[in-house]
Amino acid sequence: MRQVQKLRPWSILKWVSSSFLESHSPSLKIRSWPTGFVHGAHNPRLYRTKRPVPAEELAYIAESASRIPVAIRKPAQAALSDYLHSTRGMQFLDADHISRNSPFFLEKLVKRIDVEGDVARLVSRFLRYHPINEFEPFFESMGLRPSEYAPFLPRNIMFLSDNDLLLENYHVLCNCGIERTKMGKIYREAADIFRHEHGVLMAKIRAYEKLGLSQDVMAKVILCSPYILTGEVNSDFLKVIEKLKVLGFELSLIKEQLSENDFCRWNRILEALLALSKMGYTDEQLSRLISQHPGLLFEGSGRWMISLVGLLFKFGSTVDELHKMFLQFPHIKVEKFVSNLRSSFIFFLEIDMEAEEIDRIMRSHPLLLGSLTLKKANSLFTNLNVGKKRLCEIVKENPQTLKNWVIGLRVKPLANNAEDENVHKTRFLLSLGFVEGSNDLKRALKVFRGKRGELQERFDCIVKAGLDRTDVCEMVRVSPQILSQTKEVLEMKINILLNDLKYPLSSLVRFPAYLSFNIERVKLRISMYNWLKNKGLADPLLALSTLVACSDKAFIEQYVNRHPDGICVWQDLKKTIIHE
Repeated sequence: MRQVQKLRPWSILKWVSSSFLESHSPSLKIRSWPTGFVHGAHNPRLYRTKRPVPAEELAYIAESASRIPVAIRKPAQAALSDYLHSTRGMQFLDADHISRNSPFFLEKLVKRIDVEGDVARLVSRFLRYHPINEFEPFFESMGLRPSEYAPFLPRNIMFLSDNDLLLENYHVLCNCGIERTKMGKIYREAADIFRHEHGVLMAKIRAYEKLGLSQDVMAKVILCSPYILTGEVNSDFLKVIEKLKVLGFELSLIKEQLSENDFCRWNRILEALLALSKMGYTDEQLSRLISQHPGLLFEGSGRWMISLVGLLFKFGSTVDELHKMFLQFPHIKVEKFVSNLRSSFIFFLEIDMEAEEIDRIMRSHPLLLGSLTLKKANSLFTNLNVGKKRLCEIVKENPQTLKNWVIGLRVKPLANNAEDENVHKTRFLLSLGFVEGSNDLKRALKVFRGKRGELQERFDCIVKAGLDRTDVCEMVRVSPQILSQTKEVLEMKINILLNDLKYPLSSLVRFPAYLSFNIERVKLRISMYNWLKNKGLADPLLALSTLVACSDKAFIEQYVNRHPDGICVWQDLKKTIIHE
């Protein structure tokens, strides 16, 4: 392999900045992580959002057309086509296309006539005495909305024949195989194309085709990057094509790689191509790499490949490591690969992995991490029945284990861990007075959620609220599910019971299941009960269990319906409490 100058990471990272990650973990404060790679675990973004999908932009055509009955639309289109062709001298194909693909203009035209008679005759008569601004249906037939083409309407002329350069360049693009309804995208991005002097546009296109590009490939290139037909010859485009030809890349494949939904930037594709060239590949290796994975260059105009290189450099990867990685690159979209890599990094943060270990795994297993779409950490905590510490140790010991935790695969609890946890939970329950082997013990083990240490913490939380330990033990035996909630939730429910609902703490001993009910349900029932009590329609000494345990249907029948306005008050309270 020929020697090349070592690639400097920062020379290709024009779009990858860095910042200090200070919010995820204290141990990472001195680390410099890639900005955009982790910009918040919930809504990360590496680049600006894509342009709107043209299919959605053009949906208005069918929508608008559907508002005009076929019996009116067809003759109106025929009359407009005949006017443009016979009266205005427009080519038949142009006139026919414009009349069929300008629904907004046609709708506006139809509204100005009495459609009760012969529509075709009425439209023809109207057009005879009321000349139209022909640029409006023309621009609309190119795929532009009225709000989009309004700034393009000329001020001093209204007939297309008065702008012969516009029509000539329009026909040149048509003859090159570009669909008429997609011309609007070109006009929106590079209107100067339609102002070229006679013969200039055709000469530019022919010059590019001489590079070895077929007409259909050239049409796709123009749609995705119309700016190459403005100004001087686009040197970036030329350099990319010449380099691909040297490498033996089949130029016809370019058409498949370009998306009409994206704006192609040949300067970035050139930068991505040069970045790969500087990694030490022979021409043969580079040719094989690009042929097998053309998305490295063309996907996002090469920005995803550049982002990938920049990110791996930030984790300490060397040029040699990147060289080997790309030679084994999987058949997956580069954007998806980067997304998986980012998800893996966030996963490592969520299990509290040390910064140095993250660097090591990201650097040594990029192909593994980029090829897997991992489940969320919280999901694995539950499915594997493990905590952050053990999960972190498993990954550090053997990163290949991550293959078993991808989306779509069923994850079973780790056997040894589950058995150990059951032993600990059983000991905890026995310490509360449960009888070994009893049905109560088995029932409690089934409903418990959390580790033994977490269960003890929740138990202590209830005791610290002011209850006797013996009473709390009895509460757990009656309603073991109360310990399946977090300490914070238990504290919140006890606080609401005492301060908002004004019930004594002893109510918990008589009705421990209160801690298991949804707090909105409790608030709604008590608020309704207090309203009825103020109206003198409810016993002021009803127990908490009486109010909360019954179903909504039973509560409404027994209490809410006692007052004529009861159901209205119930609905109003429900809306208020749900939106608190």
